[in-house]
Amino acid sequence: MAVFAGARRLWTALQPPPPTPDGTMSLYDHLRELRYRVIISAIAVVVTASLAAIFYRPILFVVMWPWYSARADLVSWNPDIVTQVVNRDISGPFMLALKVSLVAGLLAACPIWLYQLWRFIVPALLDHEKKYATNFLISAIPLFLSGCLVGYFVLPKGISVMLQFTPDGLGIVNQLDLNSFLGLELLLILLFGVSFLLPVILVMINLAGVVTGVQLGKARTGAIFGCFVFGAVATPSTDPFSMCALALPMALMYVVAEFICRRNDKRKAKKLASSTELVVSLD
Repeated sequence: MAVFAGARRLWTALQPPPPTPDGTMSLYDHLRELRYRVIISAIAVVVTASLAAIFYRPILFVVMWPWYSARADLVSWNPDIVTQVVNRDISGPFMLALKVSLVAGLLAACPIWLYQLWRFIVPALLDHEKKYATNFLISAIPLFLSGCLVGYFVLPKGISVMLQFTPDGLGIVNQLDLNSFLGLELLLILLFGVSFLLPVILVMINLAGVVTGVQLGKARTGAIFGCFVFGAVATPSTDPFSMCALALPMALMYVVAEFICRRNDKRKAKKLASSTELVVSLD
């Protein structure tokens, strides 16, 4: 009983502060809110990763598909090319299983940690703006997963392009470290997933009154150029195909977000004008 009582007191101490009507919070309350959201997200990832470990072998096959696809492309280009996947350390198989389970758990738990991210932002919004945040949370989950899928299907082409620089007839063997490959795949998938959240983030800060659609329009040229610079720097494979696959959707979604923000600004201005006319008529 003492253990349960202690666990209950600990859980109560970890609870976030109650929301305020005007959405204002002190720095200490923000830190308490962040701590709670991180803990919930971490628990969700651990639970889903534990469940994913049960299906480790089929998940590993899915993880390795980009390499199988890239190797088939390489063999069709150069039948004599020699490639190997190696696991170098004694702890390599265990670390591989751990990483695969964590990757699967992180993706499977995305609705939960995205919701926690939204709940962390919600206190900064007024009551009448929170309903819009819910709609954009619903948009964030499919956008994130779509970005992850794009990164997953882009990776084989990136591997193929990079390994095609292997010179012929010199006996060079391309050895791919399995854990390094998994780290590359995870980085690329999460990079694409997070980049696809760009329109949601822009619209959210527009709802919070931080930026307007007109400001986004003025920054459009620089933002699109920045998308291509980001795509060139961020894609681990450094090939132009992966860069364009990341930069073009980001640029397109920036334009879509600008359009949504402009419509939202017009709606706000129209509502404000109606309220002003009502006040004048009452006076």
